[in-house]
Amino acid sequence: MDSRRLALERWLAAHFRGAPLALEPASADASFRRYFRVRAGEARSFVAMDAPPGQEDCAPFVRVARLLRAAGVNAPEVLAQDLAQGFLLLSDLGTRTYLEALDEANAAALMRDATDALVRWQLATRPGELPRYDEALLGREMALFAEWYVGRHLGRGLAAAQQAALAETCALLARSALAQPAVYVHRDYMPRNLMLADPNPGVLDFQDAVEGPITYDIVSLLRDAFLSWDEERVLDWAVRYWEKAKRAALPVTPDFAEFWRAFEWMGLQRHLKVLGIFARLTYRDGKPRYVADTPRFLGYARAVAGRYGALAPLARLLDELEGEPASAAPLAR
Repeated sequence: MDSRRLALERWLAAHFRGAPLALEPASADASFRRYFRVRAGEARSFVAMDAPPGQEDCAPFVRVARLLRAAGVNAPEVLAQDLAQGFLLLSDLGTRTYLEALDEANAAALMRDATDALVRWQLATRPGELPRYDEALLGREMALFAEWYVGRHLGRGLAAAQQAALAETCALLARSALAQPAVYVHRDYMPRNLMLADPNPGVLDFQDAVEGPITYDIVSLLRDAFLSWDEERVLDWAVRYWEKAKRAALPVTPDFAEFWRAFEWMGLQRHLKVLGIFARLTYRDGKPRYVADTPRFLGYARAVAGRYGALAPLARLLDELEGEPASAAPLAR
């Protein structure tokens, strides 16, 4: 048993005043954080977070959990905290994620709940509460594509013309993102981080939240890292979100065509970033399972780049790097 788990158990024992404890792994994510489900005697279950202070900071998680709950979103309640050790005790939102639960029969209802919660989160926006999703951050994220996906995963260098094409694309995507109205952004609002819960959904993995483009979370939900939907359904759900947002007086553009372009370009920025992150997780962090989902992101990126003349340089670059695209099946996991 590792030293951090022993320290966590001592901390929990003190909190529960010596009641018998049972810990079992609950989940681990792409960071250094890990989670344990905790049962103390006959009491209901809880979740303990272990976030090594040298690699992770629990303070943003605590702050964003408070903002989400104040917005009426079902995020875990922070029941106890020791930021110096990197330990949190949280309420338990259950064991079944949207990613595990979604199917043809329940998709409409679950996505309705998810977009309702997203609108509540965005409506709660107050300037100055969260860091801004600024040009520098957008640029650093997209730079991961060339460094980790192209350079490390493909083992390729970019010629001068290719570097220029990628830089031009990244500048266009950043300008599109920064032109959008700014709201609270979860930054990873996808089925893997939504739980079947009451009220539904429970929302997890929100510690990197920022204030940024209004399309970011809805495109994260509908063009997911681990689950693909046919374009007709994505369009339908995007329209339904846009209509909800308008009714709630959120600052979405009144022209859906403009909203859709911003949605697609925001998704492309995210997909370039995630291609780099998944490669980095594989080669730097020893977590190879993520790179298996890169074809999904390449499919998203190719489709968007092929629909807009301004993105043609990226479409050509992807062809040069990867060859012809393969089609992605709906609901492919």
